[in-house]
Amino acid sequence: MVNAVSALLSNLTGAASPGGAASTSATNFLDLANSARQNVSATQKDAASAEQNYAAGAPGASLPKALVASDRAEVAWNATVAVRNEIVSAYQSIMNMQF
Repeated sequence: MVNAVSALLSNLTGAASPGGAASTSATNFLDLANSARQNVSATQKDAASAEQNYAAGAPGASLPKALVASDRAEVAWNATVAVRNEIVSAYQSIMNMQF
């Protein structure tokens, strides 16, 4: 799914006019989207690590910490999916326009 979002964003960036303000905006949007995707991935890795530390009985690991990390990862993922759905919907609306 992450690859599909990256491909869609690359398509949107490629559609922008070269050298103009739209190109700069598209590049900034792509950078923003990639940064958000990396942050979600890091959040998920942190949650997995917290869960593994708790399961292994590591010092300083606790169930509340693992649950909070897991909830943060879930919220980040759900937000990413919601944004992806909005982007796909907007892309489909644009592609269905009659010129």
